[in-house]
Amino acid sequence: MPDLRGALIGCGFFAVNQMHGWNDVQGAGIVAICDRDPERLKLVGDQFGIGRRYTDAGLMFADGGFDFVDIATTVNSHRALVEMAAAHKVPAICQKPFAPTLDDARAMVTACDAAGIPLMIHENFRWQTPIQAVRRVLDSGAIGTPFWGRFSFRSGYDVFSGQPYLAEGKRFIIEDLGIHTLDIARFLLSDVSSLSARTKRVNPRINGEDVATILLDHENGATSIVDVSYATKQSVEPFPETLIEIDGTEGSLRLSQGYELQVTNAGGTVNTAVAPTLLPWASRPWHNIQESVYAIQQHWADCLKAGAQTATAGADNLKTFALVEASYQSAASLETVKIGALLA
Repeated sequence: MPDLRGALIGCGFFAVNQMHGWNDVQGAGIVAICDRDPERLKLVGDQFGIGRRYTDAGLMFADGGFDFVDIATTVNSHRALVEMAAAHKVPAICQKPFAPTLDDARAMVTACDAAGIPLMIHENFRWQTPIQAVRRVLDSGAIGTPFWGRFSFRSGYDVFSGQPYLAEGKRFIIEDLGIHTLDIARFLLSDVSSLSARTKRVNPRINGEDVATILLDHENGATSIVDVSYATKQSVEPFPETLIEIDGTEGSLRLSQGYELQVTNAGGTVNTAVAPTLLPWASRPWHNIQESVYAIQQHWADCLKAGAQTATAGADNLKTFALVEASYQSAASLETVKIGALLA
């Protein structure tokens, strides 16, 4: 038996990556799974050898026998499941987006705080190997103090074939993908004081926006642009790479397609390959994301055993979720939105 025993709720498209990741995590593993769809429950249970299977989360919590829960369901169920975990004093990981509304997210943080349990949002993009490499360059001081950045994810990849529900909601790219890119901007350039956003729907077969451009004012004085698109056709498809440009007082860095990190300063230019590892269970081009799933889950296990706070704790991720809400507000009003007002 692993040191930390976990239960997974939700056996859909992405949860399979999480199950593979848990198999690789040192000191933790999944001992029970739950899904309302018996067929998905059987598929995942058989694939990963999980005997304890539930179609009702309440029954699973009542039976207990696990140290944490990984909630990999769609957004509308998050609050009820996190509050259920809090009621049973079971530490919880919750898939992004955090909740349907910022008020729901606040209530989830409050419930876990009152229960004295950790809550982590599965915000895995900042754990990608190339993103972590950029963070190390900034921490080294190699480009001085950053004053401008661009975080770009532009693709024509068909994400709807694997996740058809993404085409149905009135919100799409900011809530599903931009949330990751906004979190990367926060992670690398500090929290955001205000933003202005514009959106567009290019694909007529979906209900939400598939293009967004967001201008961020960071609290440290830097300015950045987050631009995301699932309507961009290029000669070489970059999915699922986030491309980054950051200018600093002493130099600049560029994370370009193909996972190459270029750093330029007074000492010259250095190019470094920062490609993710292709884990045995992963597949291209998803391996960048799949590796980060394992990384954040290992981070959770390490923090839970040490009693330390996770990097994407619920209280911290409220700041990322507020950027999503502010982006939609700004796109609708065509006005700049102050983030502090949303978090007050």
